[in-house]
Amino acid sequence: MKLKTHLKINSECSGEVVKLQEDYAEVLLVTNEKMLADEFGLIHGGFTFSAADFAAMAAINEENVVLTASECRFLAPVVLGDEVIFEAKVIKKDMPKAVVNVVAKVKDKEVFQGEFKTYTLKEHILKKQ
Repeated sequence: MKLKTHLKINSECSGEVVKLQEDYAEVLLVTNEKMLADEFGLIHGGFTFSAADFAAMAAINEENVVLTASECRFLAPVVLGDEVIFEAKVIKKDMPKAVVNVVAKVKDKEVFQGEFKTYTLKEHILKKQ
């Protein structure tokens, strides 16, 4: 299956799709020094959220999918050197609306859970009408 959305995402900041199936995606985020929030090695949560959002969009895998809402929980810190796997599963699909559940893990430890609501537009949201 070929990725059809968010093709210009910077994989160093938001991860890389490593598995893609209908209504399912896995994104790998390899943390790096650009993501640091402090001298202790804490990764800023914005990078975790970005990778989770990207995983949700990939699970929908429609060209013009956008995020409309989310509810998430950061369960444990992500630190420099962590490799985080985001597993995204579509749990409700009534196109153009859908809901995607995303769970992120470092090894076997859950670090993030989120529910992402999406909407798929007929044209790009920024396309002039």
